[in-house]
Amino acid sequence: MGFTIGGIRDMRSGSRRRGRTSESTTVAEYTGLWGWDVVPGARAARGSGGGRNECSCGDRDCPAPGAHPLGFAPGVPAGATLDAAAAAWERVPGAAVLLPVGRSFDILEVSEYAGGHALVRLERMGLPLGPVAATPHGRAQFFVAPGAAAELPELLYRMGWDDADLDLRCLGPGDHITAPPSDLGGLGPVRWLRPPTLDTAGRPPHARLVLGTLAYLSHRAGG
Repeated sequence: MGFTIGGIRDMRSGSRRRGRTSESTTVAEYTGLWGWDVVPGARAARGSGGGRNECSCGDRDCPAPGAHPLGFAPGVPAGATLDAAAAAWERVPGAAVLLPVGRSFDILEVSEYAGGHALVRLERMGLPLGPVAATPHGRAQFFVAPGAAAELPELLYRMGWDDADLDLRCLGPGDHITAPPSDLGGLGPVRWLRPPTLDTAGRPPHARLVLGTLAYLSHRAGG
């Protein structure tokens, strides 16, 4: 069962009293209020001698330092309580908060420049929007209804963008995104451009409602 907003406020104050970590509270908010599954993710640390970042997973040859799930750590399902979130994060202190894609939402990703302009335009048009996150390496991630990854080629074809050189990709089942305010790959925290709300977290828009604007502005930004 999800929480009310008031319940989240009480949960936050209770977590402070009990010394719970901010990550535990964030996880409980994502699972209990927004209805998203969460998985613990690796963290990146600056390599010795100023070299490439090292991953907390312990693999010196990790291809994605600080940007992948910890395979040995179980996820926290949607609806989990603060106690469940705290227990999960006590096993992996300092883990990043990752969201599995393809369950409650897919992700349309463009440059933050194009995504910021698209967000303003879509809001002015009054189109339904889901949450939008921004990564520290300059990408905007639009939450859309599950199934977008499978439908994207056909949608682009119907809109006439299938042959265009677009800086746009879709993430779907099997992918994960780093959730605010966790650090992504040692580059800095992910942040919200448009935070989730009770109206948008569980009902992100169909990709076709935002794809045309994202494709157009992505094409302009790359031109």
